[in-house]
Amino acid sequence: MTWSQMQPLLEQACGETLIMVGWSTLISVALGLPIGVLLVLTDKGGLLQNSPVNKVIGQIVNVGRSMPFIILMVALMSFTRWITGTTIGSEAAIVPLAIGGIPFFARLVETAVREVDHGLVEAVQAMGGNTWTIVRRVLVPEALPSLIASTTTTIVALIGYSAMAGTVGGGGLGDLAVRYGYQRFETGLMWITVAVLAVVISLIQFAGDYAARSLHHRGGRQGSGPRLRLLKAKEPATTTATADAGKAG
Repeated sequence: MTWSQMQPLLEQACGETLIMVGWSTLISVALGLPIGVLLVLTDKGGLLQNSPVNKVIGQIVNVGRSMPFIILMVALMSFTRWITGTTIGSEAAIVPLAIGGIPFFARLVETAVREVDHGLVEAVQAMGGNTWTIVRRVLVPEALPSLIASTTTTIVALIGYSAMAGTVGGGGLGDLAVRYGYQRFETGLMWITVAVLAVVISLIQFAGDYAARSLHHRGGRQGSGPRLRLLKAKEPATTTATADAGKAG
């Protein structure tokens, strides 16, 4: 097979992989982030401590993470057909990819949020901050570098899952490698597909690591002081006005 024959196949496969991984990443982050934060909040000693809820959510996440992706795809075929109307193609592959990515990302979020200094949480509580304020102003911002790294890890994992989805007609680079590299013995195209996947994963990993390092140097624990001072500055305005009125009297 010549390069002119390979090029349109590679372009189409790359586009399908981008669509599958892009949408499944968005869904995984949008749903996995609150689940991961909730696992921390409902755990023992958490702000919303609730052991039964924590155990139920934890078990669901554990089952989702422990199931091999190939089996998950087969198990979700009826659900995928109900959502998309088909079980073949890149659109259908988004459903199992997202469902497989949500618990994976949720556990990474849980680990990242647990690393936040509990003293910052206590400081905001002392200023009268509620749970939503603590999550929005402390937990997520302080864990942001780790969350970026977790997102990068999730994207890389989803690229691997998408390649597996190609074995059952999911489209993308995995489907290209199976159909042409394995079934038609086009070894050259298969190795080019492997090289493309390696380059894409390396670029994503580099970009994610760079973003995480940049956020860590700019913010991290060094940036917590200004945020807490900002929160504190909103509180004493009434107290200061009362003290000035007392002096005037």
